Amino acid sequence: MSENCIFCKIANGEVPSKTIYEDEDFRVILDIEPASKGHALILPKKHYTNIYELEEETASKVFVLTKKMAEKITKALKCDGFNILQNNGEVAGQSVFHFHIHLIPRYKDDEVGLNMESKESPNYDLEEVKEAIKNISIC
Repeated sequence: MSENCIFCKIANGEVPSKTIYEDEDFRVILDIEPASKGHALILPKKHYTNIYELEEETASKVFVLTKKMAEKITKALKCDGFNILQNNGEVAGQSVFHFHIHLIPRYKDDEVGLNMESKESPNYDLEEVKEAIKNISIC
């Protein structure tokens, strides 16, 4: 746990929250500044700044929990779709530097702005990018 991290304090029950699920590793809370009805956050109880710091076991558990919570929220709120969002780094939109996953129920005509605009053609060589990525070992 990081002493000054608000999400550590929430995840570990030191700060009140609208908890919708909890187990020994995670707390799932309703976001206090929701993008839509039912917007929730999955918070690990252990501090990780971002996805790069997650242990593989935690990463596996969090994505299984993500699926289960998306199903639960969809059933409870009868939303029409679902966004699962996870930001890493300020430039990517991360504002709290404790790994977390946004679960964002979507409703027809909800006007939540999470769409990415596609570019017709990139201004870089896709083959070069493919080779750069393939040449990095992940083991």
